[in-house]
Amino acid sequence: MATLTAPILDDISTEAARRLMEKQRRFFESRQTQDIEFRIKHLRALQDAIHAQEKTILEALYKDFRKSEFEGYVTEVGFVLDDLKHTLKHLRAWAKPERVGASLMVMPASAKVYSVPYGVSLIISPWNYPFQLLIAPFVGAIAAGNCAVLKPSELAPHTSAAIANLIKSVFPEEYASVVEGGVETNTRLLEQKWDYIFFTGGTEIGRIVAQAAAKNLTPTTLELGGKSPCFVDKHANLDVAARRIVWGKYLNAGQTCVAPDYLLLDKAIEQPFLEKMRATVREFYGENPEQSVDYPRIINDRHFSRLKSYLSDGDIFTGGETNAAERYIAPTILRNVDASANVMQDEIFGPILPVMTYSRLDEAIDFVNKRSKPLALYVFSENSDVQNTVLANTNSGGGCVNDTVTHLTVPGLPFGGVGDSGIGGYHGKHSFDTFSHKRGILSKPSMFDIKLRYAPYAGKLKWLRKIIG
Repeated sequence: MATLTAPILDDISTEAARRLMEKQRRFFESRQTQDIEFRIKHLRALQDAIHAQEKTILEALYKDFRKSEFEGYVTEVGFVLDDLKHTLKHLRAWAKPERVGASLMVMPASAKVYSVPYGVSLIISPWNYPFQLLIAPFVGAIAAGNCAVLKPSELAPHTSAAIANLIKSVFPEEYASVVEGGVETNTRLLEQKWDYIFFTGGTEIGRIVAQAAAKNLTPTTLELGGKSPCFVDKHANLDVAARRIVWGKYLNAGQTCVAPDYLLLDKAIEQPFLEKMRATVREFYGENPEQSVDYPRIINDRHFSRLKSYLSDGDIFTGGETNAAERYIAPTILRNVDASANVMQDEIFGPILPVMTYSRLDEAIDFVNKRSKPLALYVFSENSDVQNTVLANTNSGGGCVNDTVTHLTVPGLPFGGVGDSGIGGYHGKHSFDTFSHKRGILSKPSMFDIKLRYAPYAGKLKWLRKIIG
């Protein structure tokens, strides 16, 4: 691959942020983005540009993560292209006013719900999937008729630069613009009065974003994180479960917000299942995963040090090797982990999988419910009663039965958190709906004007009661 130099990112000034937002607001007020064909034209242009710049984007992902071309395409570029394809296919139908029934109280009348754009939106993305987690919500914002300012993560500078070039090649600045920079840029952008804010990142930063939005009563979607549990029941297909859990956990070296964060494993199958997982890691990444072209690296030294400190929080069943110079941490499984250990307190966001065992399913469910609601929850079992018991007695943003992570790929499923793991959801039509205000309009003819509702009210209440029932 050709060399792609990461730029030095300068923070935007408060005045520049204000001018950019006002420039976009003037463009939005021109009402060009209200036109469906205008939106479709630019979404198609974005689709074409991603195809044309695919190699550059994949190279940037490799530079930032040493992410393989296959993984970069499947989890980032291909994901966005699939979302664009789905949106372009359905956008005209989504944008049509929805007729709803009018009550007898207001008849004769018709009632419709109109999807109207909020206006100028701010989209802030994290570093772990820096292309997908910025461009996917952006597709929803444009599909719904908004203007948008995009803030990629400075921790993935090569991908940030690639995104800036991509958006600039398709959209005029007054329609959509990328602002690069660090924490100060985020702060100055959040000082502005946006019409909508979409943030993906950690829970603590999410609280800061929510506080900034509250000052202007700005509607907000918060896509956060959490410790996503993974139940493995003794009735599970252990071979399939091992493959799907290892894949979901060590994808992107574990730097995935919906990766299985810890296992809740039926004690009766602990040893055989962990042996299958160890064999699966070897099958996927070889005897030495550090040499595998398919295994990425930790994003920076700070996260490497944080993750390395977790390795002493249990007994290493497999993995545990590290290389600070390469920011490499092997796919690791920890046994005999205490619930009070550091690795069980915060979202791991790395290739370390603690294992907790249980003798009774209700104990495992209780363990999950005593913690914050997770972004995802997984249950592996061939027993439908076990599946239903776990789902009925827990709460999470989403999840899978007998799989991990892949619920994100279904356009019809909303993706989002609950409680500490987030507010709101997106993907497919849910992205369009997220960036649309649902405007309810009642329309009545003038030729009929029933006087029941007008004063004087004497003698009318009994008729009103008959209508309402």
